[in-house]
Amino acid sequence: MTSSIYEHSVQLDVSRCTGCTNCLRRCPTEAIRINDGHAVINDSRCIDCGECIRICDNKAKKAVVGKLEDMERFRYKIALPAPSLYGQFDNLDDVDYVLDGLLKVGFDDVFEVSKAAELVSAYTRQYLKTEGIKLPIISSACPVIVRLIALRFPSLNDNVMHMLPPMEVAAKLARRRAKEQHPELEDNEIGVCFISPCPAKASYVKNGFADYQSAVDVVISMSDVYFSLISKMSRDAEVDTMTESGMVGIGWASSGGEATALFNDEYLAADGIENVINVLEQIENGNIPPVKFIELDACTAGCVGGVLTVQNPYIAKTRLQSLRRYLPVSKNFLSPEEQEYIPELYLFNELPVYKPITRLSDNMAESMRMMADIQRLRGILPGIDCGACGAPSCRALAEDIVRGNAKLEDCKILQK
Repeated sequence: MTSSIYEHSVQLDVSRCTGCTNCLRRCPTEAIRINDGHAVINDSRCIDCGECIRICDNKAKKAVVGKLEDMERFRYKIALPAPSLYGQFDNLDDVDYVLDGLLKVGFDDVFEVSKAAELVSAYTRQYLKTEGIKLPIISSACPVIVRLIALRFPSLNDNVMHMLPPMEVAAKLARRRAKEQHPELEDNEIGVCFISPCPAKASYVKNGFADYQSAVDVVISMSDVYFSLISKMSRDAEVDTMTESGMVGIGWASSGGEATALFNDEYLAADGIENVINVLEQIENGNIPPVKFIELDACTAGCVGGVLTVQNPYIAKTRLQSLRRYLPVSKNFLSPEEQEYIPELYLFNELPVYKPITRLSDNMAESMRMMADIQRLRGILPGIDCGACGAPSCRALAEDIVRGNAKLEDCKILQK
């Protein structure tokens, strides 16, 4: 059971907020209200998708992540670059320049998340052959999607794949490699730093995942490390060959990359939070083609569209396409023995449990009464969803009134 206290990485700077309704209208879980002239975020509804950060002209929403200096407390420092990092650099023709730059920034080792992604893809192909799984399987790689399903589409919990995301697999494998190469190190002397394109990964690390605690110590913004790397990367210098991933791993940075790595056409891929919600609604209604695997990315164009990146997502995606052209399909295939079962290292046991946002009360009779009151209020309210009341829609205001968080007098149209 997940704790009721959830530490978010998307936060509000009230001093910058003007009380406009941009974020109010775009929040996919209706977690935002406008009260006393500024936005208020409902922590129990927020999924850390970063959509409010993306849309806020006043920079009042911000991502709270770690800093590079936070790694100084560790004796041995490991960087985990997300594959979307490679798409941030212009004219990059060799991933090794980025990996070498990370060592020059101050890391002792670099473990590519794209390498772990290739391993996750290989084991996902095995996972889909498992008897008794509920189809279609929904990828668990994006933490926003997993929390969104738990809060808004709990009937689809059984469809979520119990595979750890590549970030976690990379962290575990990186720690194992560090211990093998440096047996003198204690576990607490090894620090693992994920270079993230989005705030949701930071929330994942802070809160754990049901009964699972993250193997990552620090999450830093891709935009922060980008400027440090630019000054360290030299395209004229000779660099060692370090990359251990191919087209499949780097392809995870863009929407559809995870799904196409399954090497079959029985999949569906969608990106952008509004499109994702539409797909989840159709899955819930049974109104989708007979596919086995569904990849959903909260950010437009995939992880390259995260709010902590530097480059336009479509430009980054194009750069990655050029970079992948010269790479092998994958550098991480499974041996026949490894294909017999999925190691425990790659799996999690339980999904986090949250109270669905659609549940009005734990008591059925009370829920039915509240629903009837909401329907009655919707008949009174104007139904134009203007947002002047501080709620995103008339239906949301009706629910707020029934829950005791608002009054009918908050509707400015009725007041007139």
